[in-house]
Amino acid sequence: MFTKILLSFFLIFSLFEVVAQKSKPNIIFILADDLGYGDLGCYGSTQIITPNIDGLAKSGTKFTQFYAGSTVCAPSRASLMTGLHTGHVSIRGNGEVPLAASDSILPQYLHHAGYKNGIVGKWGLGLAGTTGAPENKGWDFFAGLLHHVEGHYQKPDSAWQIMNGKSTKVKIPENQYSNEWFTNQAKKFIKEQQSNPFFLYIAYTLPHAELVVPKNAMLPYLTEEGASKFGPENAHPSGQHYGSQAFPKAAYAAMVSQMDQYIGELIAYLKAQKLYDNTIIVFTSDNGTHKEGGRTKADIDFFNSSGGLKGAKRDLYEGGIRVPFIVSWKGKVKSGSINNYTGAFWDILPTFNEIAGVAALPETDGISFVNALKGKKQLVHNTLYWEFYEGGFKQAILQNNWKAIRYYKGTTPTRTELYNLAVDKGETIDIADQNQPLVELLEALMDKERIKSSNPLFQIK
Repeated sequence: MFTKILLSFFLIFSLFEVVAQKSKPNIIFILADDLGYGDLGCYGSTQIITPNIDGLAKSGTKFTQFYAGSTVCAPSRASLMTGLHTGHVSIRGNGEVPLAASDSILPQYLHHAGYKNGIVGKWGLGLAGTTGAPENKGWDFFAGLLHHVEGHYQKPDSAWQIMNGKSTKVKIPENQYSNEWFTNQAKKFIKEQQSNPFFLYIAYTLPHAELVVPKNAMLPYLTEEGASKFGPENAHPSGQHYGSQAFPKAAYAAMVSQMDQYIGELIAYLKAQKLYDNTIIVFTSDNGTHKEGGRTKADIDFFNSSGGLKGAKRDLYEGGIRVPFIVSWKGKVKSGSINNYTGAFWDILPTFNEIAGVAALPETDGISFVNALKGKKQLVHNTLYWEFYEGGFKQAILQNNWKAIRYYKGTTPTRTELYNLAVDKGETIDIADQNQPLVELLEALMDKERIKSSNPLFQIK
């Protein structure tokens, strides 16, 4: 009798546990590669067609002042995964530097809350056989690219998947675009997640150069004669690192629309699998728009890709680090709302951990912004900090609306610029000379936020 009662209690407890697990929301985090703040219809673009991403903004909330982890790929993604800014994170610049064994990242925490974790697309935080390889960092499923340069090409012949516990190179179907393959792999992962909550990280390589795109995606941006609607165009020649492109402007717009189409497919697939209503969808970009593969500053200005902000990728001006950020969460986030919370990629880990119910929350540089999503009173940052190494060391810090950028020559600071984003979000007027006490305060905060990196690549020199 006692055994039957104990068994019944165990079965009831197990049933409650399963129900509790499934009541947790699924999380899909979609990351564009080098998409500018102004490249979406919902952020003001009048020339690039993005109905599905615009639809996410209509069904959820659009952030006006959210920042990437860095102004280039690797440190931005490292910040996203670790919850640390570039004054603390182990990867502070591009290159094939793996996450360290001691780096605990988002999917490892979500595992403790019962989540299955999948990634498709560009990883870039550890090659096969290193401490940062996906199988060593909490991913149950991986289908994508490990090396940054693999992500520079839109039709690679191979990619990587976790097989038998190791990242293994596999063939991509002949002539298939990599991002189409990523989307199909994402659907495969979603289909397998019917009995547990999941976290799916989709890291598209669009619209990063090379500017090579399927013909059907180009058609909306071509005339009946097959010329660019944005002509005259300056062709990108063959024989360069990136493939040739006769119409760089049209191709860039088409790549953004191509990604939008894939996102529409994923939303439709979630609904078909009856998973949409319990899934949070986040969309953003890893940094500002690029000038590569035939795309120029004139092209950026033509599309207003930086959305009226100064700079682009590799700048610590707003155009290099402020990114589109959209969250759709049915029943939790007010549809069509505008969110003025000032956040950054290092907020993602504590936010997702809180949503998932991770018991032991790690110390990070981030703040959970769940309250901001739900329209409640939200804790805010005292400062946001970035540092960057290419072209000479530089730092940036944001406190309230005051933005300071400090430049170095070798190990010596040479100048600090100061902007008031409340009245000058385009950073057009440097007011450092008139506000030296404030400049000195912000410089002291930069020094406080930075811990010297142990990696020689990420030291001031």
